[in-house]
Amino acid sequence: MARLKEFDEDSALDAAVDCFWSRGYEATSVRDLAREMGIGGASLYNTFGGKRALFERVLERYANRSTRERIARLEANHRPREAIRAFLAEVIERSLKDSDCKGCLLVNSALDVAPHDPQLGRAVTGYLEEIRSFFQRAVEAANKAGETPPGTDANALSIHLLGVLMGMRVLARTGARRQTLEAVVRPALDLLGRPH
Repeated sequence: MARLKEFDEDSALDAAVDCFWSRGYEATSVRDLAREMGIGGASLYNTFGGKRALFERVLERYANRSTRERIARLEANHRPREAIRAFLAEVIERSLKDSDCKGCLLVNSALDVAPHDPQLGRAVTGYLEEIRSFFQRAVEAANKAGETPPGTDANALSIHLLGVLMGMRVLARTGARRQTLEAVVRPALDLLGRPH
């Protein structure tokens, strides 16, 4: 008869998110993970397949609970241009409340993991592309509604907005203040046109 799992997988996965997020992929050992998750090393391997496979699950969970949730909520509740403004405003607020300066797990992974692991790099790129696609959809819809300056290139602006987001999240890790983060965002928002 198979043994039942003696731990809550969702809670363990949340603990793994926190562990990787605070330490980074390379600096996190299997021992660190098992301790933070409250499970044994064998359970970690049996359930999650090891550190690398667990990290893939962690990235997916983080994307679902952070960026995907935010995008879905903002697209449902805001006009397109305002959804972009709200997205960036929420990131600023989250950054300022992050007393540990952990930043964004996806951005951290783009810097720390992606250059050394092509498969994980493709996964991180895919999550970042979801954010860029959100920006592009919003700009295209705002263009169609006549809410952006004439000739606004949705693709180019979406790439620019992603770059602004990445830069802002890196600056936030250094403890940048509100004034700095808002100054980074302001010129990008100006490209969208003034709010009515």
